[in-house]
Amino acid sequence: MAIESPKEECGVFGIYSAKDQVAESIYYGLFALQHRGQESAGITTSDLSDIHSVCDLGLITNVFKQEDIEKLKGNIGIGHTRYSTTGSHLKENAQPFNVYGTNGELSFAHNGNVINSFELRERLLSEYDIKFKTSTDSEILALLYANAVGNNWLEKSTYCMRLVKGAYSLVMMTKDTLIGVRDPLGIRPLCLGKMDDAWILSSESAALAHIGAEFVREIENGETVVIDKNGIESIKFNSAAKQHSLCIFEQIYFARPDSMLDGTIAYESRVKMGEALAKEHPVDADVVIGVPDAAIPASIGYSRESKIDYAEGLIRNRYVGRTFIYPDQRLRELGVKTKFNVLKNVVKNKKIILVDDSIVRGTTTSRVLQLLREAGAAEVHMRVSSPPIISPCYFGVDMATNEELIANNFDVENIRKIIGADSLGFLSLDNLLKSVNSKNGEYCKACFTGNYPIPIQLDFDKYQFEKSRKK
Repeated sequence: MAIESPKEECGVFGIYSAKDQVAESIYYGLFALQHRGQESAGITTSDLSDIHSVCDLGLITNVFKQEDIEKLKGNIGIGHTRYSTTGSHLKENAQPFNVYGTNGELSFAHNGNVINSFELRERLLSEYDIKFKTSTDSEILALLYANAVGNNWLEKSTYCMRLVKGAYSLVMMTKDTLIGVRDPLGIRPLCLGKMDDAWILSSESAALAHIGAEFVREIENGETVVIDKNGIESIKFNSAAKQHSLCIFEQIYFARPDSMLDGTIAYESRVKMGEALAKEHPVDADVVIGVPDAAIPASIGYSRESKIDYAEGLIRNRYVGRTFIYPDQRLRELGVKTKFNVLKNVVKNKKIILVDDSIVRGTTTSRVLQLLREAGAAEVHMRVSSPPIISPCYFGVDMATNEELIANNFDVENIRKIIGADSLGFLSLDNLLKSVNSKNGEYCKACFTGNYPIPIQLDFDKYQFEKSRKK
């Protein structure tokens, strides 16, 4: 977790096994995806005759008890861990969703954001007698698939892809089939794994390793995978982009460092970012410190390239997450101290290079720099392993508005003054792309450039459906 990085997205996970119960494996797979969302979690399984579900608000350990896992019978199942990008923090918005349509019962889990969800909602309302239960674009997408036209799930998914605009990785299941879908631009990640006789779908490869499965490959952009008793089939949408537009923040921050992205382990890409940052923005200093945890590989890379010692100067309280209680004024004023503690003997009288993966609003960053100075740091030089964020994300990342983004309002020198750093350097976009071995046209970089891979609705509001309900 960086000082103030964009909020995580969601994690999806699914298993089809020919013979074994899958709920426990999904439970542990979700553990490896917990970093992608901490608002709610859910698991749905099928024993070929009935679909069983447990979904609730909270972390995975809060939602599931042993008796819940025992109730989730079946050899097919999907799981989800959520951070909301559309819809509020409500139990009704927890996934997977179970919906009904002309294709029967469908359980559905989604990572991403559908930018034409209002249009799709109106289409469903006009064509079917549907009563929406939630305030999310995910339910709209689920009902679209539940009522999709086609002779099989490959055709039905192709039908939906023609209508949907946005970013989405999906795992779905009927009573006897597991389905995985990645959007035609490949903005959100999805991969395929194998374990004995079981096939697994996951947002990240790290979750495969967590349950002892082998990584097979990444699902291609625009690809639908269908797994049932006959084996595995797939089809690629004929209008899918030739090259993926994977969200580049997966490489910078979102994905676990041990996950495979675009053929490379994320850790290795982040070390390269740090090395490039040291070449681009060198500075005379005594020690390199990384903000735990996502910026640690980049800080190691910076140290390696600059030949300046790396040390742990910030200790993160790993048990501080989202809370449902509101602290009193005294604790609010402590602010960032509840998340980080400074090792004074590491920073006192030292020239510090502080490496982080991004600066969003700048408010928390300035407080951390203040903590380092209070601990006796002689100088604090801020280095960021990504370019300045100038535009919001509309594809499944809860980042900030244009008005809140500090780099949208100030140049680098003014940002330096605002956060209180002795110097400030951001990694250039060219060097970022080199660090992830990007080919021309790959990766969505809109948060750094303002150029979105598809036209977007600039006034998008994550609470739009709730507001429309109240009118």
